[in-house]
Amino acid sequence: GFGSKGLRAHQVAAVMAATELQRPVRVVMTRRQMFSLAGYRSPTLQRVRLGADADGRLRALEHRSLNQTSTVYEFVEPSAGVARVMYDAEAHHTANEVAPLDVPSPTFMRAPGEAPGSFAIESALDELAERGGIDPIALRLRNEPEVGPVSGLPFSSRNLDACFREGARRFGWAGRDPRPGVRRDGRWLLGTGTAAASFHSGAGPSTAVVTAEADGGFTVRIAAADIGTGARTALTLVAADALEVAPDRVRVRIGDSDFGPAMIAGGSMGTRSWAWAVTEAARELRERLALGTTIPPEGITVRSDTTALLGALAQKERHSFGAQFAEVAVDTATGEVRVRRMLGIFAAGRIVNPLTARNQLVGGMVWGISMALHEEAVRDRTSGGLYAPDLAGYHVATNADVGDIQADWVDDPDPDDPVGIKGVGEIGIVGAAAAVANAVWHATGVRHRNLPIRPDRVLSAVPASSGAADA
Repeated sequence: GFGSKGLRAHQVAAVMAATELQRPVRVVMTRRQMFSLAGYRSPTLQRVRLGADADGRLRALEHRSLNQTSTVYEFVEPSAGVARVMYDAEAHHTANEVAPLDVPSPTFMRAPGEAPGSFAIESALDELAERGGIDPIALRLRNEPEVGPVSGLPFSSRNLDACFREGARRFGWAGRDPRPGVRRDGRWLLGTGTAAASFHSGAGPSTAVVTAEADGGFTVRIAAADIGTGARTALTLVAADALEVAPDRVRVRIGDSDFGPAMIAGGSMGTRSWAWAVTEAARELRERLALGTTIPPEGITVRSDTTALLGALAQKERHSFGAQFAEVAVDTATGEVRVRRMLGIFAAGRIVNPLTARNQLVGGMVWGISMALHEEAVRDRTSGGLYAPDLAGYHVATNADVGDIQADWVDDPDPDDPVGIKGVGEIGIVGAAAAVANAVWHATGVRHRNLPIRPDRVLSAVPASSGAADA
């Protein structure tokens, strides 16, 4: 599932072996092998430099990223790309570089580039706000661009300011004491933090077939994939809307290559790409039926192909945006960090199915908690392998680690999309780790520039006096 699986060679290896042996072949990997041989998010070293006026307006922004790759495949984790979109500045300089090592090849992992890149740039913005005595939200809104800061292209829509204002209202940001380390709950230090989020909103050429059946129903056929994201439900609603009929009259068939080429489920582009094709076919079919055409026993079928439509789109900066908020509690005796609550407000196009969209956004935010506090792949410098490559040694956030998480959105339909969709698959993780890290600073007064924020790192960074009396 998801885009990273399209780059793995295991399918090709099975075909090659089966061709050579003239026997059925199945490629099997153990859980331990999966940690290395199925790809992983490349570790990055990032450097951010900001130059600003006394009022916090950015004059210069530099974001450089170095990621490891293997010696057999040059994989770039485009972490610096998010800086080219987020904030206005007179001078921008971004660079992504790679360091080839004798390690397995990395691959795309949820929100590639934006997830690690947002941690660096949003942590740096928070440090600038601290040094300038400026509210972190005010600083970000002060540097909102009117057009793409580097490209100069207009945004299809950009409602980040609405996300921050709504999020601040619901999170209670106005009552926040900006001083770090002043809120306590027994031996727990409390803090709140925020960060912005952005993820590219694209679409891939797709074909779809919609048939008006003689029984009064409609059948949609498209080579889409639903791996738990709710794509089938979303496409049912999209088709019903375009046909102007009730959803229970629509049957959606997916996952069959005989239906014609369609976008993969990756890059937060699946639903948008498929919905575009379904809408084009459904609208044309509706127009035919409006003429009073009699439906024959075999039905009336319309096929769409969005290749030409997407190729004719005007060049614009197309992105989903969001504002992340987090409240953490830091145990000064053990170094444990607990996320008590999170709120994400997103501008991610028209939301077709609120239930499944919220599920994806909350899931992404949980990934952000994992990234900030738990997940770490430690490599053996001698062998190049990983220590504890299993789900016992590699820690991810569980239900016990996740507090109250809420995700919502502001109205933000994309005017260039026939449905108004952007994408919600990956925006939830972007900025989440930075919001948690900024909240840890607000709780302790100590910045953490390395992830995850482990208890030992907290204890070594927080002054002993912070928790001695409460231990």
